[in-house]
Amino acid sequence: MTQQWKIAENVIHKIQQAGFEAVFVGGAVRDRILNREQHDIDVATSALPSEIKTIFTKTVDVGIEHGTVLVLDEGAPIEVTTYRTDGTYDDHRRPDSVVFVRSLKDDLERRDFTMNAIAMTASYEIIDYYGGISDIEQRLIRAVGQPQKRFQEDALRMLRAVRFRAQLGFAIENETFTAIKKQAQDIQHIAMERISAELNKIWISDNVFEGIVSLVQSNLANYLPGNFMENLEKWKYCKFTSPSMGWAYLCFLNREQHASIVKAYRLSNKEKNYVQNVLRAYDALLQGWSIVDYFETELSVLEGAYDFAEWQGIELSVTKDQIALIKASLPIESRKDLQANGNDFMEWTNKKRGPWLKDALDKVLLAVLNGSLDNNPDQIREWFLHEFDEG
Repeated sequence: MTQQWKIAENVIHKIQQAGFEAVFVGGAVRDRILNREQHDIDVATSALPSEIKTIFTKTVDVGIEHGTVLVLDEGAPIEVTTYRTDGTYDDHRRPDSVVFVRSLKDDLERRDFTMNAIAMTASYEIIDYYGGISDIEQRLIRAVGQPQKRFQEDALRMLRAVRFRAQLGFAIENETFTAIKKQAQDIQHIAMERISAELNKIWISDNVFEGIVSLVQSNLANYLPGNFMENLEKWKYCKFTSPSMGWAYLCFLNREQHASIVKAYRLSNKEKNYVQNVLRAYDALLQGWSIVDYFETELSVLEGAYDFAEWQGIELSVTKDQIALIKASLPIESRKDLQANGNDFMEWTNKKRGPWLKDALDKVLLAVLNGSLDNNPDQIREWFLHEFDEG
């Protein structure tokens, strides 16, 4: 029992003391049943937002038009949402209107999948109107009610089904999967940022390959940037340590289109840099990394490039364990660690700044890295004055 569960339990008790129903809902309930790590404990209630705001003294209207109030009274934020039913979804993503109701069963009916439509009382008793427990036991992802209607309401739910397939290793129930195949083109209505967020979770899941297979078989891949089908088998042994690594591998498998993929998915600058650096490190690896490659490239990039090569079946002259050892054995970690700089060189020669300076710094760096020169200011000065060749 984590502190957040205790805090949410206190919130529920206060709502009940005021005469209303309140229960735990959402992914945290599902993950608790699955004995997975739980995040973001959410509460649903029969109380209206205005009523919640009279029960608690510290609240924030984070989505009050959809019934959600953030309660801060107990020391950590807990989202409390009024039971509701949804109106039409003209944009395939959010309801045009909501109706607050007093029925938990009606509220759970609007949710995406049965495993996410399970509620739990403050005494940790399960409330399961739509067969979520049975589907969890059968390891099935099943839409609540009519799948076609669920996906017409919110097209992102189709991609969420694939994401849960990758995260949990569950199968997508046949009728649910058939509906995704028929409505896959509707994913084009969803903002790319939301699509990228779902793919981020697929990249770091335990079953990346199953997720990619489902993307292809569901037809969703046909409407996403990048060719997933052509290189399907090359996803088979992937295990990504970060979302950035997943994006880099997608770009690696679509090398000629990688710039457009980066742009289409609206990757962050950090992700863009990682993609570029891994692709560059992979090319260098095929020629054999130099000591400067080890020095100038982050370990995560080196390891990512190594994994990409290994997944292609390429024989390498270095092992993955050796990469970290080689990098750790370097005499310096950055150019700032050099015990001499360009100003020193100009002072020793009375020469002005010019192209010769970069050449000198690069040669000193190489000499220090390969061990032919100690990183000592006196020795560097001696080497520079007597051995540096401007070419």
